This record gives sequence, structure tokens and C-alpha cells, in this order.
Amino acid sequence: MSQRYIHLPNTKSRSKSTWLFALFCLCLVLNLPSDLALANESVDESVGEEKNLNINTQTLPKAQSIDLEKPVIESSQVVVPQKDSATEPEVNSATLAVPLILLGNQVLPGTSTRLAWSPSQSFEGIASPTPVLVVNGAKPGPVLCLTAAVHGDELNGIETVRRVMYTLEAESLSGTVIGVPIVNLPGFHRGSRYLPDRRDLNRFFPGNPQGSSASRIAFSFFREVISHCDALVDLHTGSFHRINLPQLRADLTQPEVVKLTQSFGATAVLHSVGAPGTLRRAATDNGIPAVTLEAGGSMHLEEKAVSHGVKGIQTLLASMKMNKKISLWGAPEPVYYHSVWVRIDRGGILFSKVKLGQRVDKDELLGTVTNPITNVRSEIRAPYTGRILGMAVNQVVQPGFAAYRIGIQKSEDEVSDPIQPLPITPELVPEIDSPDLAISERLESLAGFQNTRSE
Repeated sequence: MSQRYIHLPNTKSRSKSTWLFALFCLCLVLNLPSDLALANESVDESVGEEKNLNINTQTLPKAQSIDLEKPVIESSQVVVPQKDSATEPEVNSATLAVPLILLGNQVLPGTSTRLAWSPSQSFEGIASPTPVLVVNGAKPGPVLCLTAAVHGDELNGIETVRRVMYTLEAESLSGTVIGVPIVNLPGFHRGSRYLPDRRDLNRFFPGNPQGSSASRIAFSFFREVISHCDALVDLHTGSFHRINLPQLRADLTQPEVVKLTQSFGATAVLHSVGAPGTLRRAATDNGIPAVTLEAGGSMHLEEKAVSHGVKGIQTLLASMKMNKKISLWGAPEPVYYHSVWVRIDRGGILFSKVKLGQRVDKDELLGTVTNPITNVRSEIRAPYTGRILGMAVNQVVQPGFAAYRIGIQKSEDEVSDPIQPLPITPELVPEIDSPDLAISERLESLAGFQNTRSE
């Protein structure tokens, strides 16, 4: 076999560029990887990344603009965007609005569409696409995200997100609203608060791609959807046969979060940093102002709770200058920096004597528990003066059951201006947001997990 040679030029009389060209030719002759010859430390990597970004953007499919309010058949609930859309809206470059890159698609300004998020892993082995509603306004502005049914049995938030999203008009909207009516789709299908393995998805955010199944799902959702948000409203209800007064849970030590709470109209606010693993806490920790909107109870729909949520979010959109629709409210609701759960000492049948939202005085009768066998009745009295922010419905209860949540309002002399970061002292730290834990959560707590709070 004859050998192949290549004559290299004299290094003393050639420039560095000639050397690179010669090395490139050598690689072609010897069938070596060309990137070895093209390695050059003077290449500006940022320029290369920018070019790649532009190429990826140009090749992404454009989401089809549709009428979200128009009913669709079951098979087409999730729209697969096409690269060439006949309904592509016209964009006025003077508005400076830009396409939203979300879930591998471009959502152009002035577009309303449905996308789909599929977790990288599902318990059935087949990823279930979760609808993601997007209204990208024709005018520039912030990105507001609305999430509901992180707990699959909490229905009020689903209807609230639906009503808000289907009444938005992209042409008059400034900014973008992303709505995910059902985050925990497997739990929703089963009518369960939890994922199929009995884990609470709202204990694993922002997730871990190498963690448990719940942690991987949380990681996928947080990365693919939540990371695009400038603000987040996570909708919840009471759990385990309890109902909540419409209220915001928020970390009032964060000025940007406080601004969100002040934009919901007449809605009570309860200070709560949030448990590690909750979506609200994870978003706030990652620089995304977030609040939890609690209203009503699980497993059923309540028109009053839904209407309050819709009105509050529409007021928020107006306050953020994203929409011009303004909702009129009554007197502002107070801010509660502390709350306590009143627990049952004896088991039996619970009958309440107070109503949700009622203001109570210390030692006032809240309800009674009657033993159906012995007919012994015990009274439940308020340990503090405050307001009923959450309560159990009449039911059979066991000793230790949390029946009433009393919000305690502080005077102006006892707390700082809520716009400023608040010093958190032991008496201001709220009790756990949800009084009970599922069996899986109890086991995880014994194993060292910090899953002791709930929203």
C-alpha cells in the first residue's frame, strides 16, 4: 500500500491562518474529524450560541391561533401546531411584542391556542398530554401563569382557570397568560388528591430529574412551563372535607409577592412562607412572585368560590395593566399574619355553630362533638379572637382532627408595613397550611422528608 504525504508550508513564513488551513486539509486526507483542525480559542462562543438560537427559533412550528371559547371534540382538545398556519395573525412590529417560545412551539403575538405538556415519565408508562392554554397578547407585557388541580380532586380552580382563559382577547391583551387547568391529570381522572403512587405532587417542586417519579414530573412541569412565568397564581381548595374562605396564601416578606396580594381586590391574605416542595414556594425561591388562591372545598364545584376567583384574577390582570377590564369590589379584606388550627379532643359527630368567614371572640362556641354511642357531648371553643378562615364540614371526626382555622389579625403597632420585608418571629410563623398528611407523607416524614405542610 502506498503511503500518502502532504507537504506543510514553512512555519517561519506563514501566518496562523495558513497553519489552520493546512491542518484542515490534512484531516480531509487522513479522514480525521474536522473539528480537531478547526479548534480555535479565539472563536466567540456567545455568537455561535446566538446563531443556534436563531436557527432553532426559525425551525420551531408556529402555534395555530384558535378560538379558545369554541367547544371542540374530544380528539382535538390538544392542538398540534403546524409550521404553516393559515390563521397566523398579523403582527405590527411597532408594538415590539415578540413570540412566546413554549413547549417547542412559537406562539405569535395576538394568538390564542392550546398546547400540550407531557411529563417525561408517567406511571402507566405512557405520557398523558396535559392541555396548556396560552393567550399571547398583541401588545408586550408580563407573563402571568395560572395553575390548578395540582391536587386532582380540587375542582374550583379548574373552572376558575377555564372562565378566565376563555374570556381573554389576544388583540387587547398586553402580555401573556398561560393557564394549566389540570396539572395533576392522573389524579383528576381518579378523583384523587394524589398521584397514582399516593405521593403529593405539591411536595416535590421544583423537582429533580434523577429523583422519584413525582419529583421527575415536578421537574418537567417546572422547567417546561413555570420557568417562563413572570408571576404565578396557584389555585387550591380545602382538603379532606374542609372548606376555605377565599384567601391568598403568600410570603409577605417578599415585596414583589406583596404587590400581587394587593392586586386581588377584596380577598383576605394569610401570611405563609410555604412548605418546601410546594409550587408556590419553589417559584418564589426561583425569583417568580407567586401566591396561592384558596377557595372552597374539594370534590365539588362552588359557584361563589369560582366567581370570587375569577373576579380576583381579572382584577389582578387590570392591576398589572394587562387587561382593561376592572372588577368593582367592596371594602378591602384584612391581612392575617398568624393563624391556628383548633383540634378535636374527643371523637364523634361534629356539628358547627359558626359559619365560614365569621368573626369570633375568645371562648366563643365554635361547634359540638357528640359521641353517637354514649350521647356524651363536648364543646369546641375559640382559643383566640379572630376569623374563621377554614373549617371542616359536619362529619364524623377522630380525636386530634383539625376542625377550625382561625386567622388572627395584628394591629398596626404589632406588624411592619407589609410592603417591606417582615421580621418573622415565632408568634408570626403560621401553623401548617393543611392539618393532615396522607399515609405516604407520614412515612416520608419519618424517613426525613420535610413534607409537613400542604396547600
